[in-house]
Amino acid sequence: MSCYHSAVLNASIEKVWSTISNFHDMNWAEGVITSVTPVGDLDGTEVGSKRILNELFHETLLHVDAESYSFYYSIDDGPGVVSKDAVSNYLGTVKLHPITVGGLTCIEWASDYESRDPNAVAEFCNPIYNALLVSLKNHFA
Repeated sequence: MSCYHSAVLNASIEKVWSTISNFHDMNWAEGVITSVTPVGDLDGTEVGSKRILNELFHETLLHVDAESYSFYYSIDDGPGVVSKDAVSNYLGTVKLHPITVGGLTCIEWASDYESRDPNAVAEFCNPIYNALLVSLKNHFA
């Protein structure tokens, strides 16, 4: 099962990448992400870095490709339907694409996962992804 969201941002791809590429910095997500706690000694741009969002979501950065403006991460544990007992192989993907006319950026935020109740996971995650993209869009307004 999967979730998918996208938005057009009023900023260049380089500016958007600079804003979102540090796994430990989500200052742009005001009102959605209230706390980011880095776990371990790795920098937020290094594969393997870990974070805890809002004291609930335990995530690991699995892959970063600065050339293609993308990163992948896992949710290792979280509340309810995204807990380690309820969901497995949760892979979140964030990809940027340049919109060459106007210097804008398209962002895609998606996830794939396995769950006994995939619709419950989608119902839980979709509003979060939507809120994150609205917050990012407002950041560049």
